[in-house]
Amino acid sequence: AAARPGPLRAGELALAEMRRKHNKTLKLLCRLEAGAVLHSHGGLLPHRDIIGQLPGQLLRTSAGARLLLRRPSLEEYVLLMPRGPAIAYPKDVGAVLMMMDVHPGDAVLESGSGSGALSLFLSRAVGPKGRVISYEIREDHHSLAKKNYRQWRTAWKIGHTEEWPDNVDFILKDITRAAEDMKSITFDAVVLDMLTPQSALSVVHPSLKEGGVCAVYLANITQVIDLLDRIRMCRLPFACEKIIEVTHRNWLVLPA
Repeated sequence: AAARPGPLRAGELALAEMRRKHNKTLKLLCRLEAGAVLHSHGGLLPHRDIIGQLPGQLLRTSAGARLLLRRPSLEEYVLLMPRGPAIAYPKDVGAVLMMMDVHPGDAVLESGSGSGALSLFLSRAVGPKGRVISYEIREDHHSLAKKNYRQWRTAWKIGHTEEWPDNVDFILKDITRAAEDMKSITFDAVVLDMLTPQSALSVVHPSLKEGGVCAVYLANITQVIDLLDRIRMCRLPFACEKIIEVTHRNWLVLPA
């Protein structure tokens, strides 16, 4: 869906970038409202001065600092949106999506909605004909994930020619108690982002299509070992294809 030609509008999300010392960039995310003000270390900028401007414009704050204004990408949104638990970082999400081989129209199960970062990327990957079912055990995380998802969809609708698909069902429930809910569903892929994913494997397996992929997002190798031990000891019908760590390195290129 292409961005609408023309200026930033009230209700849209705007990203303000300010250059700082040592080639660092400060990024600020805001939802544009006529009476609101953007606060930054470089001074204040009323939203009314942003609304009506074309993306890519440089505007000066009350203290004279220059801010570059534009529409945020999904990656920038998930890094700057409100969060409770740690998010699945975009660098890892890209690898997870490739491993799951998610296509438009797929049905995907997610356990661990968290702040909604992975849910948003899955929503884009499966498209308007696909479906994401996202379980979360904590009510505060569940509410935050829904809020972040709604905010992105609402802002997207204003600034783009097509709506972001309404294709994620957020469910407040322990995935280990959801076996009955999933009896009539077949998932193309499953992703588990939870502390003890091994407890969910026997529940999600019957609903995962033959040859489907279950990706597990874990923070440390100890959790990986516990997961593999449970699969082996309980003789669960899963094969471990690969275990990877994704690294990300920024480069700074300057004239000699």
